[in-house]
Amino acid sequence: MPRIILNLVAFQIGWLACVLGGAHQQPWLGVVVVALVVAYHLKQCVAPGRELRLLLIMGVMGAVWDGMLVRFGFLDYPSGLFVAWLAPVWIIAMWVGFATTLNVSLAWLKGRWGLAVVLGGLAGPLAYYAGYRLGGVYFPDLFVAMVVLAGGWSFLMPVSLWFAQRFDGTMRAAAMPSDSQSLRGSHTGV
Repeated sequence: MPRIILNLVAFQIGWLACVLGGAHQQPWLGVVVVALVVAYHLKQCVAPGRELRLLLIMGVMGAVWDGMLVRFGFLDYPSGLFVAWLAPVWIIAMWVGFATTLNVSLAWLKGRWGLAVVLGGLAGPLAYYAGYRLGGVYFPDLFVAMVVLAGGWSFLMPVSLWFAQRFDGTMRAAAMPSDSQSLRGSHTGV
């Protein structure tokens, strides 16, 4: 099976485990499945440290974004919420799982910023709606939530892809600066 298809299927399995686990009061189910997906993904990476940074950044970004959605009353999750201003643990795992697609099955979208805005504005709300239909999320006002999600994901998708470019651990080693160079910056003294 080609790596792109395997990556997409693995993410979908992780996504489904997260949503169904969250919907059925088993928030750690999705976390465990996504951890397996992430372990496999990092094993396939040329520079797993760089890719791990991307996954961590996306986990933090997702925790804050979904936490704000809950805090401001746009949506509510049935389980896994430990702190009122952070997303549930399974949603954070879902974001980390999503990050595994950015440099593999969604790599074609990098640099296509306009398309990323449109796709984010459409696909983001559709994913939440699918989660709603499976019982993983509740919307006090469905229309308002979809508008907010479309606006947010129109921004989040290009930002996610920008981070993916910056921390691409799937690139060939010759085309990628070493981790120590990326930390120091690319200074060439002439």
